[in-house]
Amino acid sequence: MTVDGAPVGESQDANVAEITQRLRQSVEDGRPWRETLLQAMEQWTLPEETYGGLHRRYLLLGEAFDWLLLARRLGSEFAELIPEDERRADLHSGRFLLEMPVEDVRRLLGVTKYRSYLNYWYGVTVEQALQIAVQREVRKERYSLGTRSRRGLTDAVFGKIYGRSRAELLAEFRAEWPIAGPSDAPGTELKAFTYWLFKLRVYRSDPARVASDTRKALEWLHARLGALPSVAAKELAAHLAAHRR
Repeated sequence: MTVDGAPVGESQDANVAEITQRLRQSVEDGRPWRETLLQAMEQWTLPEETYGGLHRRYLLLGEAFDWLLLARRLGSEFAELIPEDERRADLHSGRFLLEMPVEDVRRLLGVTKYRSYLNYWYGVTVEQALQIAVQREVRKERYSLGTRSRRGLTDAVFGKIYGRSRAELLAEFRAEWPIAGPSDAPGTELKAFTYWLFKLRVYRSDPARVASDTRKALEWLHARLGALPSVAAKELAAHLAAHRR
């Protein structure tokens, strides 16, 4: 597996050191750290690495760029150079990307990383939102029937979205992508599994149903965050169509 031509396992310490040194110097020189960070991410070539005692997978299933994981890793190189409130509000949460024009994000990340970023946005962030939105629907249905039991709630949600239980789908995913390890960064398998579910949903479902479910997830995100990246509205149809090929 490669990203931008870089094979997994090949030592690229010199390349990483050059990127991180240039990133830190740019922030020290007073350049906007958000733009400088995205430029460093565009130059980054490792799809995964062990750093800080954790194995970090930045490219999930060879397609989805976990940009926030890499942003936090690169942000550790200059964290003390920016105000604490910016570290908490922007660097840790990644919220700053919501406020950037899509044209700037595309330009700073470059074509390859931007496409992989879209995969992560729709395949992980939006897919998780869909699961939560449907969970709320299922709970409301149960309340209307006079029950507040959470028993079987997850399987009811997965059955409604994907047509099968979570356990069945997870077993199939692990058989196809046995990626989890004891040193993996927290949430790695869950994010990869969620992206796999997104691809499964898009490939197997009716296009109108896919679009409807995805918009439902976007509405939930918008209500929760108060904002969405402009890409959410501009590129939804094209992105979903690309994953049906």
